[in-house]
Amino acid sequence: MSLTIYNTLTRSKEVFTPLDPGNVRLYVCGPTVYDYAHIGNARPVIVFDLLFRLLRHLYGPDHVTYVRNITDVDDKINARAARDYPDLPLNEAIRKVTEQTEAQFHEDMHALGALDPTVEPRATEHIEQMRAMIDRLIAKGSAYVAEGHVLFSVSSMADYGKLSGRSVDEMMAGARVEVAPFKKDPMDFVLWKPSKPGEPSWPSPGDIETPGRPGWHIECSAMSAAHLGEVFDIHGGGIDLVFPHHENEIAQSRCAHGTDVMAQVWMHNGFLQVEGEKMSKSLGNFVTVHELLTGWQGYAWPGEALRFNMFRTHYRQPLDWTFVSLDESHKTLWDWYGELEAHEPASEVPQAIVDALLDDLNTPKVIAELHKLHGAKEYAALRAALGFLGFSGQRANIERKTLDGSDQVDSAAVDQLIAGRLEARKAKDFAEADRIRDELQAMGIVLKDAKNPETGELETTWEVAR
Repeated sequence: MSLTIYNTLTRSKEVFTPLDPGNVRLYVCGPTVYDYAHIGNARPVIVFDLLFRLLRHLYGPDHVTYVRNITDVDDKINARAARDYPDLPLNEAIRKVTEQTEAQFHEDMHALGALDPTVEPRATEHIEQMRAMIDRLIAKGSAYVAEGHVLFSVSSMADYGKLSGRSVDEMMAGARVEVAPFKKDPMDFVLWKPSKPGEPSWPSPGDIETPGRPGWHIECSAMSAAHLGEVFDIHGGGIDLVFPHHENEIAQSRCAHGTDVMAQVWMHNGFLQVEGEKMSKSLGNFVTVHELLTGWQGYAWPGEALRFNMFRTHYRQPLDWTFVSLDESHKTLWDWYGELEAHEPASEVPQAIVDALLDDLNTPKVIAELHKLHGAKEYAALRAALGFLGFSGQRANIERKTLDGSDQVDSAAVDQLIAGRLEARKAKDFAEADRIRDELQAMGIVLKDAKNPETGELETTWEVAR
């Protein structure tokens, strides 16, 4: 069975054939480092981490290059730096914000089971590549200088809009086109702009005398070309980036390099909403990964539960993130891990799991196959499959914590009550066993009974109910 991927550019599922099987190349737009990543930011990280794992499985770990960039020059970064460090020079404050935020991002994504990409370039380390690309676009007539800016001439790209499939009117509305008297066409977009006093700045391209800084779109074009070449295999990101960001990336890259495509395949994950509504701070449903891991409304969840919850919805579909579903995901893993504790891992991932992933990363089908393994008591295969998906298979690592002191329990007292219940069951005193169970339930304790597959003895584990 071959890997098939839905290509946004062609609007169809296609058999994936790498340009060079010895070097399969993947680029994904990474974070702008000014604040904690929210749960919507985590979706593409998880989706493309799974693709990275699958490509490594198919072609070998040494034959896949995954590039995910860091955007460290942006107006939001400047604003955060000025707010948090008003007594520092802006450039120094920016450096503190970007370094701290990047470290937080890595810590949170590791907790979600994400591997580090092969290369993680920073925008500020690739200014020379951006300036060279802009100069090439100017020389080819695809860009022009106007009042200290360099703008891309959209009219120079015959099939601009092909990725999004939008008309010019739709694109103008979707891009919130900035009206500027120096633009030749309202759709033209910024490749380079003047820096304000105190902001980060570099020598400008296009023989512009005043220093400036790059626009957002040119950053990814320059970094992907620097690390993957002028044409590569897969470009990924969230569906919200299709226009204008990815549309503009294609225009810049193709015109600069004279190529028919920038990437063979364009993959996009769907939107994420929370509890049926668009995530918004004003609605009180804006939640970061860090909050879910360390404390949200009195509870903290393990990263593996967050990752599993993402997999329950196909990556291309809209995802409604609910805390009921998050708890269900956590309990499923808790059950599986409890049954795996006494069993060794298998070396091979079940083919049914791989086949489901080969079908455009069909993770709901993967979960259905995992339930079959669970039901058949095929512990070794289940453990191997969970490891392939980025899960450790250790129940101790996925305990959900209560953060409200009133919800804390005396573990020793719970264990003593559970031991008494088991003794009552052995003595066939089921009334006493039920009484102890009810007492534990009143304490907010959920019991999980299972037979040890080797001894046949009943074993009970527990967790705090949400």
